[in-house]
Amino acid sequence: MQYRTFGRTDLNVSTLGFGLMRLPTNSEGEILEAPSREMVQYAIDEGINYLDTAHGYVHGNSEPFTARLLNSGYRDQVYLATKLPTWDVETAADFERFLQEQMERLQTDYLDIYMLHNLNSERWENLEKLGVTDFLDKAVADGRIGATGFSFHDDLDTFKRIVDGYSWDMCLIQLNFMDQHYQAGVPGLKYAAAKGLAVAVMEPLRGGKLAGRVPDEVQALWEQADTARSAAEWAFRWVCNFPEVSVVLSGMNTMEQIKENIAIVKDAYPNSLTEEELALIDQVRDVYLSRMVVNCTSCDYCMPCPQGVNIPVILNQLNEASMYENEDEVADQYTNLYQNEKGANLCIACGQCEAACPQSIAIIDALEEAHRRFLKND
Repeated sequence: MQYRTFGRTDLNVSTLGFGLMRLPTNSEGEILEAPSREMVQYAIDEGINYLDTAHGYVHGNSEPFTARLLNSGYRDQVYLATKLPTWDVETAADFERFLQEQMERLQTDYLDIYMLHNLNSERWENLEKLGVTDFLDKAVADGRIGATGFSFHDDLDTFKRIVDGYSWDMCLIQLNFMDQHYQAGVPGLKYAAAKGLAVAVMEPLRGGKLAGRVPDEVQALWEQADTARSAAEWAFRWVCNFPEVSVVLSGMNTMEQIKENIAIVKDAYPNSLTEEELALIDQVRDVYLSRMVVNCTSCDYCMPCPQGVNIPVILNQLNEASMYENEDEVADQYTNLYQNEKGANLCIACGQCEAACPQSIAIIDALEEAHRRFLKND
């Protein structure tokens, strides 16, 4: 296993971390104990020492499962990271309440890494007003938290403001070769690292889309490379190539995925990709982008829709299905949107969205196409 320094801390973390969000479950949403335990134990035995969980993962069952696993003799072999559910914080007392609850669920008196989960501009402003930085200072001083951090989903300016708002030890951002300028992106990665933060990366395979059904023209490009690699390996290596990346998280839920990912990162060193290989990845990205059917930038100028249609999400679903050939997955997502009364069927063709769209997208036609294409029997 390859290991990397973790920002300004003294932690030495495995390049591949285990995200405990997608563990195998039964039809009731309960974690399948035996196969999940076997997989995580195997990963630790093979050198993975970074486990990432959160208060709400797997319907709240991830933290208790992690405790049962670690208490069987693995606690001292890993760095344990979990996250405060920021969306449920209403008063300053909630900080302490959640931390104590999570430490009890994890059956530990010490968290190596504690993050504020899923920060955006609105949540950060609320937490600042409630004194979250004082709470973090106290928890670090009394020894309950080792390193402080946050996971992030918003724009680059907000990311920089949060990075500069506290003496963080780390952050967790979404990054893959398709999302180089999405949310924090590569600029955010470099900004945080320059400030001394360790940077953990989630979604290196973009939710599995970069390793699932690979379009023929993309596969043809991969096969031009001098070194034969799977689509998943190319995606992982692109992220690992950044020296600013400390750990890459993967929500692995099969033993095959674990073994494959461990094999990939063993020699996926920083700056190990050649200029030709990086250029090939750029070509692949261009092919994916060429498969977009609507030029939506998610600027939200079309929102709010007076009828409640979630226009940017539906336009993005059209692109997702075309780019990644994951029609069934997108159809499930759209059907859920429809059942929550945000579907394209509510559109009355008033034209307000088209008048506001800076990309001049024929939004009404696109919404009709999405509804016709994706709606499953409800």
